[in-house]
Amino acid sequence: MFDNLKITLASASPRRRDLLAGLDVPFTVEPAKDEKEAFTDDIPWREVPEFLARHKSDSFHRELEPGEVLITADTLVFLPAWAAKDLPEPMIILGKPADRDEALTMLRELCGHTHYVLTGVCLRSLDKTISFTDTTEVDVDRLTEEEIAYYVDTYRPYDKAGAYGVQEWFGYASIGTIRGSFYNVMGLPVHKLFAALKSFE
Repeated sequence: MFDNLKITLASASPRRRDLLAGLDVPFTVEPAKDEKEAFTDDIPWREVPEFLARHKSDSFHRELEPGEVLITADTLVFLPAWAAKDLPEPMIILGKPADRDEALTMLRELCGHTHYVLTGVCLRSLDKTISFTDTTEVDVDRLTEEEIAYYVDTYRPYDKAGAYGVQEWFGYASIGTIRGSFYNVMGLPVHKLFAALKSFE
């Protein structure tokens, strides 16, 4: 499938690499250089991941080749403000934690509440660009302080939005219900990506 395309995944995430490989399509990995996940406050929260995915694509470090399709993506976790303390905005964004303390804080806020995982994806060739967002609702059961600390210290989830991997111990122990794509929570809504790739053939 897609043998006529040169598919390039611009991501350093091993999870996105594995998910794309699960589609049995030929691709190479070429992480973007010096990615800066910056956005302004006037962008609606639902549009932020797709904005970042498009920014990663537009700022890719080289020109695309004929027949090449570049894939970029960005995943963020959104928590309703009422689920956390002293947060005035209707949704707060949880990106990758900077350190242990931030990871612990994020997981405390997620436990016992429903949050939203949004992944923005951009596919770009020399001829066209397609981008989209996929949303998944995730219910998280409460964990004790000791259990949260165990997860952070054992799995060190500092490269994951919201400080957790659904495919790791935290997901096994606390995530009860997922409404939407499981793979989107891992970082790539492969069902929508597959459909989008077809339009480039």
